Amino acid sequence: MISFLIFIFIVGIVIIIHEFGHFIMAKKNKVKVEKFSIGFGPKIFSKKIKDTEYVLAAIPFGGYVKLAGDSLLEYTGKVDEYFSKSCLERAQIIVSGPLLNYLAAFICFWLVFYIGYPMMGTKIAEVIPGYGASQVGILPQDKIVAIDGKTVQYWEQLQQEVYTKKEGQTVELKVLRQGQIHTFNVIVKEKEMMDRWGNKKRVGIIGIIPAEEIKFVKHSLTSSFIRGTKMTIDLTIIIYGVVLRIISGKISLRESITGPLGMFYLTKEATRLGLAVLLHLVAVLNISLAVFNLLPLPVLDGFHLFLLGIEKARGKPLSYKIEMIVNQIGFAFIIMLAIVVFYNDLVRFGIWEKITQLLRR
Repeated sequence: MISFLIFIFIVGIVIIIHEFGHFIMAKKNKVKVEKFSIGFGPKIFSKKIKDTEYVLAAIPFGGYVKLAGDSLLEYTGKVDEYFSKSCLERAQIIVSGPLLNYLAAFICFWLVFYIGYPMMGTKIAEVIPGYGASQVGILPQDKIVAIDGKTVQYWEQLQQEVYTKKEGQTVELKVLRQGQIHTFNVIVKEKEMMDRWGNKKRVGIIGIIPAEEIKFVKHSLTSSFIRGTKMTIDLTIIIYGVVLRIISGKISLRESITGPLGMFYLTKEATRLGLAVLLHLVAVLNISLAVFNLLPLPVLDGFHLFLLGIEKARGKPLSYKIEMIVNQIGFAFIIMLAIVVFYNDLVRFGIWEKITQLLRR
């Protein structure tokens, strides 16, 4: 129950950040905000302050800011209406939601690096028979302290060195065992794996599995700032890379996207692992929401920016009728995508199988 409440809270915070970006820029550009809603569906709570109604709705996976005159049907020409503003001012309102998500993600990553985050140590839990490590006598509970003359403290460092090796190459491992250093020359084998871009690639492996030896790594305020910036940029590139590979058919939608159920399971695990992992998850959700909203799909921010580009080029906006048809098609697509993603989560986490078993009884 606690994990579920934390999950709802995190989703709510990410949505509030996004919608507040639209809200604050609309206010800055003197556009009247009629409604600020967190969630969809029936109202749980609402309160009107000045011109704006603030709403908490029953379905928490989304939200919106309703601006005065934000459709051609409602537009009356008043100075505080959305369509009374220039293309640049409207673009600022649209893009401010994703930008605030990016800012929130960067702050979370900055905090993660500063307060400390868990990394796996180099102690070995299991040695897999038939691979190089077992053949030279490396044992469970051994601790690797160096590879090819380079000192290693974390499993990720070890992986990076081994993954670059080719079949038949040798790595020199210095291993701490019962207070003594032993040196082993281990022959590498190759295995096909999926990289973060969804491409299959062959990597070197030596057949060892890490023990649950967790170390916390901290950085200075300045170093954390730089690392947080890099992490934000890298994750954006990774997500857009995945989107391009989904579109091109190189990876399946099923393998690469998770929905509310997947997010809940991730939140539950992150809560168990501590504050740093939870902040990391919040950062990832903020960037994911920003990237998704900037895609040029109808009803999303990216599509509204695309329409503004068309309006700027032709000197006038598309007709209300055309915009409504495109939005209806886009909304239907988003609903279908949500159903597919939700079903995928049910299958991935074994819930669909349990449901079908209950129905057969």
